Amino acid sequence: MSRARAELATGAMSLARALEPREPADPVARLYVVKVLESLPGVGKVSARRALEELGIGERRRVSTLGPQQRAALVARFPA
Repeated sequence: MSRARAELATGAMSLARALEPREPADPVARLYVVKVLESLPGVGKVSARRALEELGIGERRRVSTLGPQQRAALVARFPA
């Protein structure tokens, strides 16, 4: 598990912070959004994939490719 995912799991990093726009070389930017969501406490594989489907975000999307509206929708869906 990456450091960022571990920080998400412990609550040391918020989802909003993880989804902030980043340089493509940043390790967090290269993570798949589904893996970021799965790292959140209380969010499993099914609920992460269901949320992405409902929001129209593909499972293979990386954090760096999300648009501002998608970021906002994810943060609203999974508040801290």
